[in-house]
Order: sequence, then structure tokens, then C-alpha cells
Amino acid sequence: MARPRDWIVPFVVVVVAGALPAMVAAQAFPTKPIRMLVTYAPGGASDINARILGPRMGDGFGTQVIVDNRPGASGVIATGILQKATPDGHTLALVDGAHAANPAMYRKLPYDTVRDFAAVGMVTRIPMLFVVNPGLAAASVKELVALARAKPGGLNYASAGAGSPTFLAAELFKTATEIDLVHIAYKGGGPALAEVVAGQVPMMFISVAAGMPHVKAGRARALGVTSAQRVPAHPEIPTVAEGGVPGYQYYLWQTIVAPAAVPAPVLGRINRELLAALADPPTRERLVGLGNELLGGTPAEADAFIRTEVALWRKIIKPEQRID
Repeated sequence: MARPRDWIVPFVVVVVAGALPAMVAAQAFPTKPIRMLVTYAPGGASDINARILGPRMGDGFGTQVIVDNRPGASGVIATGILQKATPDGHTLALVDGAHAANPAMYRKLPYDTVRDFAAVGMVTRIPMLFVVNPGLAAASVKELVALARAKPGGLNYASAGAGSPTFLAAELFKTATEIDLVHIAYKGGGPALAEVVAGQVPMMFISVAAGMPHVKAGRARALGVTSAQRVPAHPEIPTVAEGGVPGYQYYLWQTIVAPAAVPAPVLGRINRELLAALADPPTRERLVGLGNELLGGTPAEADAFIRTEVALWRKIIKPEQRID
């Protein structure tokens, strides 16, 4: 009969040998530029934040982080590309609330949102800005609600696509106010906002970062922010709740995800560079100045948050709103 010592040493050797490839991969990572997929077209919050974070994370990695916009289907196109990417950490995606809502929005996805991806860490939580074209006869949330009730189904709102945060914020607003607005979908927050500014669509919910330059220039009118309190950088703008919709609150959140099979040491390295970028004073100042509330945290915490959000939107999104 073999003594314990006789099998302990071979067992340890096998375990260490099995862990060596991941350890070596982590030490060598990265070996080339890192591709950061963005699920929307240029001009929206995801694009803006990715282009702020990318250079700082690239400095930490010692290589370039290339932002690659792949808009469409509320992020499904970009995350579909990510799911098929080599799981070595060189391809990542900055996703938002649509990533967690898509399992409820789509009857069939080309991947499993929970099983096929590993979260790197939470990036930010962003209040949305409710904007209208200056030509719309509504200077406040109350006036907008009154106008919508006088014209049931007569007003449209733009979004970055069904299931996107811009869509979810508006649908939550419709439910809270019991008004009927018609959804017009675009391939990103930037194109949608351009149509509001041009007067083709009267209103939308957009990130504070993307919307405020147009508000300051007089190209759009801000009716409210979706946060629980006013945004410190823009205290003159009331919350939607203050505007006459008690209890209304919505945040656009963002996280970085990787293919599920990325080795844990590599995932940990990416997480460390993300946290370093969020803590970097110039980067932090730029992000906070755009209305972001920086989050951070561990991969496990981000994964748990996404699982909770997936379960939440399965309860909220109605069967008739699902996309084939």
C-alpha cells in the first residue's frame, strides 16, 4: 500500500504543471495590442468612456488598446464577436445594461450571457439625461407628460436600440407616467442624439456625457436627470423625480467583459490595469467630469452584478416586447 508521501509529490507536480501554462500566459500578457470592442457607434457614453480609459490602460499594459466600434442589435453584434475571439485576453468588450437585458429582449441569442463571458470589473454608473429638441413645446417633465397624454402615440423617442439603456430608461419612464411614446431605434446613442438635435425625433434619454455638450450649445433642452440626486457637475438640472415622476430612477452602468475561458491570472492582470486607470487622477477627473460615478471592484463582484441584472430584466421586459 502506497504511503501518503508517495502520491502527494506526484500530485503536486501534476497540479503545478497544469497551472504553468496559465502562469506563463499571465507573465507574457500582453503580446500584442488589445482590442476593446464597443457595442455602439461613436459619440455615445460607451465610446467616450472607452476612448478615455483605453490610453491609460494601454500605458499600464505597455501596448496599445484599440477601440473597435461594432454597433447593432443592442450589443449582440459586438458580444457575438467577443464570444468567438481567442480567449487570451487580447479581445475585450465594454458592455452596458443592454448586455444583461438582451437575454430577456431576444428570443434567441448566439451565446449564453452568463456562461460565455467573464467580467473583468465594473467601470462606471452613469445617470441618464432626458433631452428634447428645443422646438418641442415642453420645457419640463410635467409639460412633456401633459403633451404626451394629449397626443397618445403621437410622440416618438429615439434610442440606441431595443434593449439598450436609452431604451430601458424610456420604457421605465413610460411605465411610471402611463404615457404612450413610440420607439424609434438607431445603431447607437450618437446617431440617435443627432436625430433629436436635427428635430427628426423629439426626445430621448442619453448619457450626461454625450448629451450635455448639445444642451450647453442650445441644440437640445435638458428636462431632467435619471439619478436619485442632481448631478454635482450640473446642479441646475432637476431629477426626473423632482420633475413630477416620484420614485423614478435609472442608471446606465458599464463593465468590461472577456471570453469566459480567459485564464484567471490574465483576467486578474486586466482587472488591475482597469482599477489603476480608474484611480489615475487625470483619467478620473475626466470621467467624473462627464457625470460618471466610478465603480471598480473584482471580477467576481462584476459577474455577480450581471447575473442579478439578467434576472431582473427577465421579470420586467414583457413577452410582447421580445425580438425574434
